[in-house]
Amino acid sequence: MKRRHFILGTSAVAVSSALVLKPKNNGAPYSPYFQRLNDALSLNGPYKPALLVDLNRLDKNLETLKSTISKNINYRIVTKSLPSPELLDYVMSAMSTNRLMLFHLPFLQYVANNFHDSDVLLGKPMPVRAVELFYQKHVVDNGFEPSEQLQWLIDTPERLRQYQLLAKKLGVNMRINVEIDVGLHRGGLSGTEELTGMLRTIQSDSKHLTFSGLMGYDPHVVKLPSLLKSEASAFGVSQEIYRKFIEVIVEEFPSIDVGRLCLNGAGSPTLALHQNGSVINDISAGSCLVKPKDFDIPSLTNFIPAAYIATPVLKEMPGVRLPSVERLSALFEWWDPNQAQTYFIYGGQWMADYESPVGLQANGLYGISTNQQIVNGAANLNIGVDDHVFLRPRQSEAVFLQFGRILTIRNETLDAEWSILQDA
Repeated sequence: MKRRHFILGTSAVAVSSALVLKPKNNGAPYSPYFQRLNDALSLNGPYKPALLVDLNRLDKNLETLKSTISKNINYRIVTKSLPSPELLDYVMSAMSTNRLMLFHLPFLQYVANNFHDSDVLLGKPMPVRAVELFYQKHVVDNGFEPSEQLQWLIDTPERLRQYQLLAKKLGVNMRINVEIDVGLHRGGLSGTEELTGMLRTIQSDSKHLTFSGLMGYDPHVVKLPSLLKSEASAFGVSQEIYRKFIEVIVEEFPSIDVGRLCLNGAGSPTLALHQNGSVINDISAGSCLVKPKDFDIPSLTNFIPAAYIATPVLKEMPGVRLPSVERLSALFEWWDPNQAQTYFIYGGQWMADYESPVGLQANGLYGISTNQQIVNGAANLNIGVDDHVFLRPRQSEAVFLQFGRILTIRNETLDAEWSILQDA
């Protein structure tokens, strides 16, 4: 083969390969749902970044949750996933529950002051000084009685000793729920021998300590690669570990009524697995009700997204003009039709993904901004200044806290403003 023919042939292959890699137009205008939301926001504000919760979709998820949880298992709301007093009240009413799981000291103080009939389980161990601070700030006789309504989570014998000394110092009785490791390996008791010793300590000081139950969190069950272990196998192992801890209580501490204990477990990813036959009697979940992007997993297929961020478009311009390389703008647009338009939105860098209009993308070359984020899109998006870009949070617990209020949506129109739980 002649050198000239070889070079031409090689060049043709390279061009063909490049064209195969060339991005396709991924853009599309608003769906009817987001068009109506955009119209409502354009008419009624708030003309700044806003967190939306669709109550119609939330109601559907509540019905799905009711049909998923076994009738012999109590439902406990994970407060960090739904950090709004009004949202908590809405879910508590719909699910007929007063059970809450809390992870943050200021939220605990708020709940103790405002949800007087709640049954609270801590979802993680608190530093003993934080526990002392709670009791110092707690208003006695305000309607919430910690010795009856609050379970502190304990993960080690040493932490139990710390809490015991504090209980003696304050002259209070603390309900103790023991964290056990059912395979996640994020802490908690790994052996039943430790539980035996801790229960003896608790029973020997009934004036200051009361054993209230166990907590075993198992999200790893649905997240392990199937090559390592199947979901069914991983769930079976976690249940067997939990069962062995219960057996220790039954066999070695017959005075403890296991039927009255809070045997907590699950979480949104695994709640569907805890049907009849599960060893737990208390199930925690929250994220599934608003279904952020990180919860797009097979076990939650029946739940639908119910929370979005909406933010106005502040500026619109054709193409992509990068500092110092303005002459390459046409090349960028030719190579990627999804860079035909540039928009600067109000705010940015949330833990969220662009949802609507379809095909919006961040510009990695321009950089990231929390003030005016650059967003690129195809020419067929049909949005402009004062329209809204919609994003879907990847999680609710951190993203919700970035907003001072929640805008609720009912029938795709603005319904009400709900507050966000803030640090006390």
